[in-house]
Amino acid sequence: MTFDVDRIRKDFPAVGEGIAYFDGPGGTQVPRQVAEAIARTMTSGISNRGTVTASERRAEDVVAGARQAVADLLGCDPGGVVFGRSMSQLTYDVSRALAKEWGPDDEVVVTRLDHDGNIRPWVHAAEAARARVRWLGFDRETAELGVDDIRAELSPRTKLVAVTGASNVLGTRPDITAIAEAVHEVGTLLYVDGVHLTPHAPVDVAALGADFYACSPYKFFGPHHGVVVAARELLERIQPDKLLPASDEVPERFELGTLPYELLAGTTAAIDYIAGLASDAGDRRTRVLESMRAVEEYEDALFERLLEGLRAIDGVTLYGNPARRTPTAFFSVAGRENREVYEHLAAAGVNAPASSFYAIEASRWLGLGDGGAVRAGLAPYTSADDVERLLAGVAEVAK
Repeated sequence: MTFDVDRIRKDFPAVGEGIAYFDGPGGTQVPRQVAEAIARTMTSGISNRGTVTASERRAEDVVAGARQAVADLLGCDPGGVVFGRSMSQLTYDVSRALAKEWGPDDEVVVTRLDHDGNIRPWVHAAEAARARVRWLGFDRETAELGVDDIRAELSPRTKLVAVTGASNVLGTRPDITAIAEAVHEVGTLLYVDGVHLTPHAPVDVAALGADFYACSPYKFFGPHHGVVVAARELLERIQPDKLLPASDEVPERFELGTLPYELLAGTTAAIDYIAGLASDAGDRRTRVLESMRAVEEYEDALFERLLEGLRAIDGVTLYGNPARRTPTAFFSVAGRENREVYEHLAAAGVNAPASSFYAIEASRWLGLGDGGAVRAGLAPYTSADDVERLLAGVAEVAK
């Protein structure tokens, strides 16, 4: 089975509206299979989880199925899969729980490459514990974040390092495996924001060495909620605040309130869809890996054309040129406000918004202030024609 973008595009009703969607980094379009799974769950008999009635058992099956699906996507233990409102909410929850054991002599490391969802929770937790925050910049020309730069910030006082798996604006993919080795040498924890990495590359949390790995299903064809995964043994050591009658079992102790069963069913459907993008043989984990390798190859080739075209347009400035990146372009056009470019493209049926996209520290570090730049990100449903439409629109507004 091969990667067939024309076949894939037919599964996305929104793509049939004639819009070229480059706003996938903010949330992808959804295939009909996912919407159908959500609708089936909402219209089937369902109750709070239990084992007595059929509707209780259906809820149990939905949750267990979603945990296993995420495990097959990320290569982790389903017993370490935690669901929540969003990646940001889950990161705040984890940071508050961990910070109960921090004190004035402790330190946490955050990077200016990250989305604020993997910065501010740690800053606030450190402030509450009176711990020190160590800030790490990145190379402004290449947008690279070096392992040695992180190693230089580590000490026996370091309690946690928070780093992105891929920048949501610049695409930079730091060497997480090497960073994990450096972090673990000093006996500390690594929290990886995998929100922008997961939609574009095969992920193996154990091989990466991440102690915590967070992602968002709505960035890979699913519904809006968040996921964080960790080893069950690590979660057992953490005591989050929770309601008295709520389960003290892992991972349930981290999940506040009733889970959104319909969204979990949609997440399972999204991962099943990913598994079938370019593979139809083997178990789901095998098919996920094969399909994501095909996605990566397809997107990388298409992204080269996008970069080539943008570089050829007079007045376009591209930010960052990391050696390993997701297919994400962050750019501005001389003499034009970013919003003007955004609106011009939108009028031409091309969705490529302008903002700092919550990567506010990265935007400031690049000298772009809080306003950021225009972002164009590819997805598996992006076609070569979509890319040409974007390039034509940028060339028009650049004149």
